[in-house]
Amino acid sequence: MTDTAIASGAIFRAGTSDAEIEAAAAKASRHRKHMVLFWRWAILAAILGGWEIASRTAIIDEFFFSSPSAIYARLVEWITEGTSEGPLWFHLWVTMEESLIGFATGSIAGIVVGIALGRNRMLADIFSIYIKVINSIPRVVLAPIFIMIFGLGLASKVALSFVMVFFVVFANAFQGVREADRNLMANAQILGAKGWQLTRAVVIPSAMSWIFASLHVSFGFAIVGAIVGEFVGARYGVGLLINIAKGSFDAAGMYAAIVIIMVVALAAEYLMTWVENSLATWRPAPLQDNQ
Repeated sequence: MTDTAIASGAIFRAGTSDAEIEAAAAKASRHRKHMVLFWRWAILAAILGGWEIASRTAIIDEFFFSSPSAIYARLVEWITEGTSEGPLWFHLWVTMEESLIGFATGSIAGIVVGIALGRNRMLADIFSIYIKVINSIPRVVLAPIFIMIFGLGLASKVALSFVMVFFVVFANAFQGVREADRNLMANAQILGAKGWQLTRAVVIPSAMSWIFASLHVSFGFAIVGAIVGEFVGARYGVGLLINIAKGSFDAAGMYAAIVIIMVVALAAEYLMTWVENSLATWRPAPLQDNQ
């Protein structure tokens, strides 16, 4: 009898019904998802368990590395009782406000400038040298300058987050426009599209994958900008908590603040993925490996 192979790797004999094949594929997909979740949690448990054992048996110095149990206790303390500088939620809100404003303004500016220069070679040639010079400056060293100019408040942290985000999004938007399908653009021009119509209908959709790829990582950079600005000088924020914990040699406090940042960044990543999937419904689904 003739065997028939399907994408999931299973092999069926001739005469197998479509319903049986679909059921087997669905079962294989569920099995793969369960295995992925199992190994994710297993690796996390192994890391945390090994860290806890190493700190309790003095293999690593708890003064510098703390322990998962101490970090958890500090998080519970901050959530229930607040920090020495006020409620944890207020500090988190300040950092998120700075990051969100910097991310939004930096992303919009990066997309607009990237598309504009990508579509206009003359402007790109004129401004490219200035963009390269500014981009060569390590963004972190701008934090003291922004604090000198804008003070310890919101504006200095937003400015640093803006700079951290802008160049990442700009580079991808610019390259995405340059990589637009020339044959598709030519066909659209034959049908009468030109100028802004061509950009809106062909170029921007072609660059969306590049743009979304930059947005996935740029929110993390926005948080970095806000945290670094708060670390250099601030009255509130998660960066201030890290700075205070560092000054008092509170390793558990420093790691607790890092955990908070990681949770926020992970939540933002999932939100960005949902937005991307909602807006880019025209894209074909990526190939899935169910083996």
